[in-house]
Amino acid sequence: MTEIVVENMPDIPGLRFRRFSGSVDYPAMLRVKVASDKFDKDEEVMSLEEFIHFYDHLTNCDLDKDFLLVEVDGQLIGYSRVWWDQIQDGWINYGHFASVVPEWREKGIREVMFDWCQARLKEVAGTHDPDIPKYYVSWIAPGSFEWEAILKNDGYEPIRYAFLMVRPDLENIPELPLPEGIEVRPAKPDQYRTIWEASREIFSDEWGEPEWLEEWYERWLGEPHIQPHLWQIAWCGDEVAGMVQNYISETENKEFDRKWGYTENIGVRKTHRGKGLAKALIARSLQVVKDAGMEQAALGVDAENPSGALHLYKSMGYEEYQKWVTLRKPLIMEE
Repeated sequence: MTEIVVENMPDIPGLRFRRFSGSVDYPAMLRVKVASDKFDKDEEVMSLEEFIHFYDHLTNCDLDKDFLLVEVDGQLIGYSRVWWDQIQDGWINYGHFASVVPEWREKGIREVMFDWCQARLKEVAGTHDPDIPKYYVSWIAPGSFEWEAILKNDGYEPIRYAFLMVRPDLENIPELPLPEGIEVRPAKPDQYRTIWEASREIFSDEWGEPEWLEEWYERWLGEPHIQPHLWQIAWCGDEVAGMVQNYISETENKEFDRKWGYTENIGVRKTHRGKGLAKALIARSLQVVKDAGMEQAALGVDAENPSGALHLYKSMGYEEYQKWVTLRKPLIMEE
């Protein structure tokens, strides 16, 4: 375990900062994430299996250099990670976070982690094209008031809003016909690549969408949320016209004693938009998760989605449940 010397380290007995030591750290990291997220009202819950899969498939993140782990008397109480994404609209995002268990917040630890993240990201940015616009980026969960204050005090500004939306019941699901020439067929393994490529095209015009990397395909295939038996894939001949990649998180449902089905990754190819396909697929998806024993449906949406998704989802009975905020600040390299 390689210790890291950081500037402005708080005077706390037993406090130390170190590098990532490999998969042996995953269980303690997950415990930190669970405690931190619960306090911040972030309701994403991951099993250890899901957590390991995610961290075993990171991209644009150096395991040896881009993690900062924080211990007090040998017990992990926080960790940070940094990474970067080339955005299709022409800039680079340098993302970071600092998860800290509630009892060790407001002691100066998170501020040190924040400074470390920015310093490390500036090193990374120094290896990239100097003419490309660059931004530090982080996110605010509904209850992340301390992290929000740290970001705003350093000049970060809200740039985008998103909502987690929930349909409070699965009654009165409308029966909506598919457009002429469109049919929904079960997704077969030999079609997964076609569906993934269609997703890449469909979501390419979303704000802040990163350039999709080839490595993402294998990561995507292994994600627990990939549940093709629940998907609604619309086909026009051999072409994917639209989709809803529904899934159920048993981990979250158990944690919060609820029965949610996620109607996520809703998208329609440009050539098939404006014909009611998205609505028809959502209606079918609501029935799918209801048939699977769920009592509510949920999805995430960019509040400023150019296709009017927020209005569409409200018309289908979804209500705003939580608000998330993206904050950023220009990353300026010294001359």
